[in-house]
Order: sequence, then structure tokens, then C-alpha cells
Amino acid sequence: MTVHLKKLSVGSETLDSLIIRQKQVLDAGRTLLHPTRNWPRRKDELLDGGSLYWIIKGQMVARQLITEFVEISQPDGKPRCGIVLAPGLIPVWPRKVRIFQGWRYLEETDVPADMPIDDTDETPLPISLAKELRELGLL
Repeated sequence: MTVHLKKLSVGSETLDSLIIRQKQVLDAGRTLLHPTRNWPRRKDELLDGGSLYWIIKGQMVARQLITEFVEISQPDGKPRCGIVLAPGLIPVWPRKVRIFQGWRYLEETDVPADMPIDDTDETPLPISLAKELRELGLL
């Protein structure tokens, strides 16, 4: 059974700022790796198609596939868990989330749906447009 994680994107003002930051990491030839203090106990369920759902300014706005967990060392000498993420953020329908520290599990039944993709160029619709179309019952 698949399970997901939700995590605050510290330092991101918008989804675009997170996309730019991750593009810089990839352009530098590095792996998208998010360090965290604790190892998830439900690691096998996360690796069974689980995603990390990013929260920016109190809204869950995008997800990213989790590919593996690796041990990383920190300057203080304590080993940490590195969450390895697949390139590419998938925008989801924004959902308000209470702020918390660290990460939390997110059950499959609680995940927001992916935003629709514009068929002409495979890019997601702008959030404001998709929200308006959804309110009008067109999506």
C-alpha cells in the first residue's frame, strides 16, 4: 500500500521559486536530495510509488516522486536520511495545510489531485485559471 510524505518547502515563496532552485541543482549535475533527521519507518510503502508533497505558504501545491532513501553524513558527524527525489514537480490542486516541523505521512486517500495539463504544450494550467474553471464546473 502506497503512502506519501508532506513537507514544508522552507525558503520557497512560490512554486516557481522551488522549480528554479531544483533546476539549479540539476544543472550543477547534483541529485535532488532532501536531508532529514529521521528515517521513515514506512520506507517500503513510500518507495511503492510514494511522493513528497511540497507545502508553500500554507498550501500543498506540488508533488515529487520519491525514488530512494540514502544515508548522508552531516558536519556534526551524525548520519541523516536523504530523501532522493525524481526530477520534475507535478502541480496539484492547492490545499490548505497547517504548518508543522519536519515531515508527516500522507495517506493515499488524503492526497490532492494533480492539476490538469494543457494538451497543447504539456504544461499545467496556471493555478488561478484552473481554480476558476473548477469553480465554474468546467474541470
